Amino acid sequence: MTLAPEELKACCAAVYAKPAARWLLGESFHPGGAELTYRLVDALEVGPAHLVVDVASGPGTSAIRCARQTGCEVIGIDLSSESVAAANAGATEAGLAGRVRFVVGDAEALPLEDASVGGVLCECSLCVFPDKAAAVAELARVLRPGARLALSDVTAEPARLPSELRSISAWVACVADARPLEEIGALLASAGLRVEIEERHDAALVELLDRVEARLRAGRLLRSALPEELHGAVDRGLELVAAARAAVADGALGYGALVARKP
Repeated sequence: MTLAPEELKACCAAVYAKPAARWLLGESFHPGGAELTYRLVDALEVGPAHLVVDVASGPGTSAIRCARQTGCEVIGIDLSSESVAAANAGATEAGLAGRVRFVVGDAEALPLEDASVGGVLCECSLCVFPDKAAAVAELARVLRPGARLALSDVTAEPARLPSELRSISAWVACVADARPLEEIGALLASAGLRVEIEERHDAALVELLDRVEARLRAGRLLRSALPEELHGAVDRGLELVAAARAAVADGALGYGALVARKP
């Protein structure tokens, strides 16, 4: 089964907008949680005078953390109107509506002017963008000269992934179209960015897999309380986690972070 790029993007946006995603993944939606977000935000070298864009901002957790940590303004962009509405409500609840806002937009065609932001944050989302070169070009386009992009993502050796990690479900789970960290770095370089920091955080992915597995097993124990249509999803989720865990152990799957500056 294959989906067109627009269908893939819509599918991913819809899945991550659901309460089930928050239940399964926690507040941060990515390996490394708040600790890695704080590290990436620190690497942006921004302050109260800057505007930062959080691309594929999801529930808005990282954008709010960024604003609190640095005093900057943040605009979050996400393809899901449902996620954008929830994130704007979260910013209001946090007392940051004046400095943090969220809008609907596509990472491959950002609704921002050239050289208009002082920093770009992009966490665990490049892996689900169908046209990665276009998305990276957009990240570079909106950065001001001298500003930084901080990006984290699932990394993979696609040819070494088992068939169950190359399915549509695995794509939505951030695995099937993930790329090696070196390839991501090359994409950034091809967009005119200079990579300054490159880190591997494979242990953070294992920790996330542990949490997801625990919640899926809890869901299996509560199977009788779940809608029947979710029974199979729990079982498939556990199969994906097992395959992903084996791929990490084999070195075919991991997690990484890069910081790059626009000259």
